[in-house]
Formats: sequence, structure tokens, C-alpha cells
Amino acid sequence: MDNHPISSHLLGRLYQVDGKQLGQQYKDHLSDFHSWDQKDHADQWMLFAENIGPYLSIDETALSNGELYTIVTNKEAKGGKKAIVAMIKGTQADQIMAVLERIPLRKRNKVKEVTWTWRLT
Repeated sequence: MDNHPISSHLLGRLYQVDGKQLGQQYKDHLSDFHSWDQKDHADQWMLFAENIGPYLSIDETALSNGELYTIVTNKEAKGGKKAIVAMIKGTQADQIMAVLERIPLRKRNKVKEVTWTWRLT
């Protein structure tokens, strides 16, 4: 689960163990979740300033129960590791700016282009 994107539920099925319990044990004992520096605000926003690059993309998505999230990604990562720069609950510009302004100015100044895809739904 550390190196490959697989859910604890699926892993539990493969090894015939309780996937829910496996997930809880992973979270409590194997991962660094409890010492994660973004744990206190992760339900509202997450920021990975080290992933910023010169070409960014902003998109919005509904992850669950119709809640909208704004996702800022580094286009050079092509959706792989180190792609997510920020994930922010909601789509309000002032909330998004407040999170992105936490990125040091010298890193923000390296951004050359930000694209946004507008979709009609």
C-alpha cells in the first residue's frame, strides 16, 4: 500500500483478511498518518509546495456527496508521483488563494503558466 495504489479492501480480498481492519491497522501502526504535519487541516486543504513546477493546471472535481474540491497539479508530472500541488475543499477564489499563498513567493514566481479546463456539465 506504500508503493502501489491499492486499497486495503482489495488487498484484504487478495490475502483473505479483513480489509477494513487491515486499513485501520495500516493507518494506526504502519503509516506516518498520526505524525503527518497536515493532519489537522487535511479535511479542508492539503498543500505539497515541493511539487510546484512552471506549468500548473487547476481543475475542480466532486469526490463524495457532491462536495467540490479544487485541485492544482504540476503538468510536468503527467498525473504520476509528485503531481498534486494542492487540494482544497470548495471552489471559492479567496479560499484557494489563501492556501496557495502559503507556498513561498520564490517558488510561486517560477510558475510560467496555469491552465484551467472549463467543462459544461
